[in-house]
Amino acid sequence: MTTFIPSLTLPAAVFANPAAAILLPVALGTAVGFSVRPTETQKTYLALRQPPFRPPPQVFGPAWTLLYGLMGYSAYRAYTTGMHPLASTEKHLLTKHGATLYTIQLGLNLIWMPLFFWAKRPIEATVDIVALTGVVGYLTYTWGQVDALAGWALAPYLGWLGFATYLTVGVGHLNDWNIADKEVKASPASKDTKYVDEREN
Repeated sequence: MTTFIPSLTLPAAVFANPAAAILLPVALGTAVGFSVRPTETQKTYLALRQPPFRPPPQVFGPAWTLLYGLMGYSAYRAYTTGMHPLASTEKHLLTKHGATLYTIQLGLNLIWMPLFFWAKRPIEATVDIVALTGVVGYLTYTWGQVDALAGWALAPYLGWLGFATYLTVGVGHLNDWNIADKEVKASPASKDTKYVDEREN
């Protein structure tokens, strides 16, 4: 079982405050997204050979905003339930273990985009997202024992990570694990985007 590691865990005040718990991952995710320049990210994304069922670029922003919000709500719900004075000692421990897992997964989540789109290191990004999916799966199980709703709130996130892992591995494989020189000349002005493999057909 994962232990509670204070140095690797967000402050309790973040988990206990609903606004802080929900807004922190949304704000951090948005900041990372803008730090890697959305226009440049889209230019790279459209230049990559993609596996089937790839979503259009404009889907990712709203999807991640919702998932970050649910992630934050799960953190708040699990923490306030598990750390309630009337909660059992076992729930106290599970809640604190989950808080460490939550912090670790948030860090793994936030470094994926810079690894993939800024450093253009698909192998490292794949290792990161596989580890992230594993940690979130364990977190879902852990906090699900504290509060069922907290566990279910993480279910869409876990499902999306499974899909994102498929996309990451698929893109890496189809592009020979090298995306260093992948970029279209300009980001399309309209939503009628075409991927490089669509243009070649």
